[in-house]
Amino acid sequence: MKTIILSLGLGLLLISCKEQPQEQVSETPEVELSTAEKIANAHGYEQWDSVEKIAFTFNVDRGENHFDRSWVWEPKTGMVTMMSAQDTISYNHQEVDSTNAQVDAGFINDKYWLLTPFQLLWDADNSELSEKAAQVAPISGDTLDMLTITYKNEGGYTPGDAYDFYYSEDYKIKEWVFRKSNADQASMATTWEDYDTYGAFKFAKTHKDSAQTVNINFTGIKVN
Repeated sequence: MKTIILSLGLGLLLISCKEQPQEQVSETPEVELSTAEKIANAHGYEQWDSVEKIAFTFNVDRGENHFDRSWVWEPKTGMVTMMSAQDTISYNHQEVDSTNAQVDAGFINDKYWLLTPFQLLWDADNSELSEKAAQVAPISGDTLDMLTITYKNEGGYTPGDAYDFYYSEDYKIKEWVFRKSNADQASMATTWEDYDTYGAFKFAKTHKDSAQTVNINFTGIKVN
């Protein structure tokens, strides 16, 4: 009698085990990043949301002529402070009007030189991207892949302009070409060199033209 009861109990246990639904493991498919995202991430973009403040000085050297202006930007609040030999001006980048539009244009220009890899994503709504593989870079003559950003003909300080970015296998920008109003010929071409690391970020501190007559460089970079 005990043996029968034990057998029945074992049978019920086996049935119970069979009837338990198996857990389904859902696999999230990997989303292939765009080239713009890969370039941005190679320069630290994934950590940008943690930035409270970034400071830098934008320098331009043409022969014996030197120009510089310094900036402190708080991305979360929009507050910007510009410091030059002539003046110190603070304003909110999110509330630009006729009184600070000229200063803001300078901020947009200088920030663009430093943070272009991020601008590829920030400017997505006002631009179009295109790509070409194995292009000859204008300064080094190296064969690199190229990403072009072309801005729409409305909005911004320089509508319709285009930039060609030549990048290496690690998605770091090595050279770029600026083409005003999307002209066929280059308005300016410079290197992206002297990379340095600031926490999670990698910035190219120096940009030189092919004739070495223009040196655009950054000093005093600090990221909080």
